[in-house]
Amino acid sequence: MTTPLPLDRHATGTPGGMAAKLRLAYMVSHPIQYQAPLLRRIALEPDIDLTVLFGSDLSVRGYKDQGFGVEVAWDTPLLEGYRAEFLRSWRDTGSISATSPISRGICRRLSHKDGTPAFDALWVHGYSSVNSLLAILAANALGIPVLLRAESWLADRVRHRWKLALKRAFFQMLRPGIAAVLPIGTANQAYWTHYFGDSVPQFPMPYAVDNQYFASCAHASLERQAELRSQLNLPSGKPVILFASKLQQRKHADHLLQAYHRFLAGRPSHPVEEQPCLVIAGDGAERARLEELARQLRLEDVRFAGFRNQSELPGFFALASVFVLPSRHEPWGLIVNEAMAAGCPAIVSTDVGCHHDLIRDGVDGWVFPVGDIAALSDALHRVFASPQSAKLIGLNAQKRIQSWSYEEDVQGLRRALACVTGWFRD
Repeated sequence: MTTPLPLDRHATGTPGGMAAKLRLAYMVSHPIQYQAPLLRRIALEPDIDLTVLFGSDLSVRGYKDQGFGVEVAWDTPLLEGYRAEFLRSWRDTGSISATSPISRGICRRLSHKDGTPAFDALWVHGYSSVNSLLAILAANALGIPVLLRAESWLADRVRHRWKLALKRAFFQMLRPGIAAVLPIGTANQAYWTHYFGDSVPQFPMPYAVDNQYFASCAHASLERQAELRSQLNLPSGKPVILFASKLQQRKHADHLLQAYHRFLAGRPSHPVEEQPCLVIAGDGAERARLEELARQLRLEDVRFAGFRNQSELPGFFALASVFVLPSRHEPWGLIVNEAMAAGCPAIVSTDVGCHHDLIRDGVDGWVFPVGDIAALSDALHRVFASPQSAKLIGLNAQKRIQSWSYEEDVQGLRRALACVTGWFRD
């Protein structure tokens, strides 16, 4: 299965020969809503011939997301604007894991019939799945340099000493097969340095979203704010605190509910109409427990909005005075990028990896120690210290995120390709 694109596959060869384009293959488990705009952007590069190889089509045929706990059919185009192929499958359970999907014929797809490489470089997303490792091994056998990108960071769950020893041994074996890594941010860069040292070059390729899309959609949604407020039963003009993510334990919406309760108790002199509502957008296994907690805390101004698709989120960001992500073990948190692009400032925990790169506390947003309910409550007080506080921080956030974009991604990818293939050099 392929998606047609009005681009010809140019004859290619070694740099300095008759080649017009560098042939780049990208291996990833399935179409991902966050990645599709980036792939479209890369496909616009006049000297890169991009082919995306998917192991599964689960996200385009509709599936039950284990985190959201509901059937998901993304309402943004996942396959438009770039060349893509779905590899034949040995195993596809309809979910993503270390052993699903597993594709057949990866080596065959990366080579011509005569056994010569069909691509000048292979970019792989992740290293902990069978499919990723098969792709890396196949590329190594064919002499195709491999670029590796992943979300991993060192601030992970507690591991036994023997597991850490095994992990280090695994990376020692993997290291010779990786030509370069593409760090998504500061925490990820530290991870690669820890396991690969200086032996594998790094070319930053930041975790970004389509900033212009979220900014323009948020602006366009302003005309429909009354409709959204009516849908959520929110009084006109009442401030909004927003949480939007999967309702999983590690996302800790319960910490936000507790901090919100504490925050309201610390503002007894404020009129009811000035007290912000809390909107929780998302679904998942924790929803019933969170709803019960809100009842126990007697929080009348909490709204559970359920799962919201990609195109709906900008309207929620435009509605909110602040977005909060209190997660534990969140290697990045792309929804923070989305909120900032829409001009909505964010409060995040120290376990949300993007805070190292995107948020200066009190300037572009607010950062609190993970699990510290009192500190999160204090951050909410800082947001609503004056009518202009959140607006000013939101403007700073939107300005800051502009330099964390797909353009930086393309530059990082090109530098990596130049290093491992010799292309793009005078």
